[in-house]
Amino acid sequence: MKPTHIEHIGIAVKSLDDAIPYYEKVLGLECYAVEEVKDQKVKTAFFKVGETKIELLESTDAEGPIGKFIDKKGEGIHHIAFAVPDVDKALKDAEDNGIRLIDKEGRAGAEGLNIGFLHPKSTFGVLTELCS
Repeated sequence: MKPTHIEHIGIAVKSLDDAIPYYEKVLGLECYAVEEVKDQKVKTAFFKVGETKIELLESTDAEGPIGKFIDKKGEGIHHIAFAVPDVDKALKDAEDNGIRLIDKEGRAGAEGLNIGFLHPKSTFGVLTELCS
């Protein structure tokens, strides 16, 4: 596996309506997309900073992954995502190197990306997403 760049940094927030103005008015970034990913029980908002994106994540269900994360840890950085040429191959490479997987194969994510997650217990406490 060889990531090409940081695709995005995911930040869990309680409310996109409350968080977006900070990124736009204080940081001067532009929210270029808001999207709901129903199977992940999340609504996302995206900003670009150079080649990297910031993805804000608002839970649409308190029992969804972001709802549980915020309940346990509060708002803040949720994950880092790396762009890879082939998510399925990268997941297999990670598993072959002893990394615990959340996803055994890629699945649909926001912005039409194919995504897969590595378990933070195998990645020094950082939830890691792979995207292609």
